[in-house]
Formats: sequence, structure tokens, C-alpha cells
Amino acid sequence: MTARNADSYDLDLHRFPGHLIRRLHQISVAQFAEMLSSHDIDLTPVQYAALKAIKANPGVDQASVAGLIAYDKATLGKVIDRLEAKALIDRSVSPKDRRAKQLDLTAAGQQILDRVQPLVDAVQGEILTGLTKEEQHQFLVLLQKATSAGNERSRAPMRRPSRKS
Repeated sequence: MTARNADSYDLDLHRFPGHLIRRLHQISVAQFAEMLSSHDIDLTPVQYAALKAIKANPGVDQASVAGLIAYDKATLGKVIDRLEAKALIDRSVSPKDRRAKQLDLTAAGQQILDRVQPLVDAVQGEILTGLTKEEQHQFLVLLQKATSAGNERSRAPMRRPSRKS
């Protein structure tokens, strides 16, 4: 390889946080999909996140789930449709507001979460392969700090549901 070719491989974008975060996200999604697929489980990372949010907030509405997992409301609607079609969640009229729909895990949804959780836990360390345990901890602390600081600049900021009495 000539010096010119070697320089052209080392693109400036390989030093940009946004590019590297996008690449790490690609790696993360691929490892998640591979792990679940190897156990014959059909669940995406966003579907998993939605199930976790619904489990933690029984009776939550769809817009609140979107806020909890920092996902676009319109796109999340399709995710919720798929989870309902897989019989992992129930969507019903809210007893507090007849115009709103509430979401709850089904028994099958709880079973899939129980089955998936150890796999998701196992894949986390693989995502940060190449880092020591201490570096992984430090990276997560810094990633949480940067994500929190930029939350309001997101098209889909993370939001906690309001507690209505």
C-alpha cells in the first residue's frame, strides 16, 4: 500500500465521536441480534426496551413509553403494534381516560423478558470488547453523562411519565 493509500484509509471521520458512536451502535445491534437469533428469539433492541419500560410501568400509555426509551412516538407505534401482534403486550382502554390506551405485559411478554434478560446481560460485555472492566465502567459513566447533557437536543428526548393522581 502506498503512503497515499494508507492516508486515504485513515479518514478524519474515524476520529469523530458521532461516527464512532454510530459504528458502536451498529456493532451493538448486530451482537444483540446474533445472540437472540442463536436462541431462536425474534426481538429487536427497541422491542426489548419497550417491553422493559412497560414492565416497569404497568398501564403506561404509548407516548410515555416513547419518552421512557427516548424513541420517536410515530415509530414506536409500529413497535407497539408488533409487540401486540406477537401477544407480548395487551393494549386496552385506560380506566383513567377513555381516550387513552394503556399497555401491559402479557404472560408471554413476561416469559420472553425472563428468557431474554440473561442473554442481554451476557452481550453487554461483548459490546465493549477491548476495554478492561474498569474502562468499561468509566466509558459507561462518561456515555451516561454525555447522553444526559445532550438529551434536550434529541429529536426524541428521554422523558419520565408524569404521575397523575
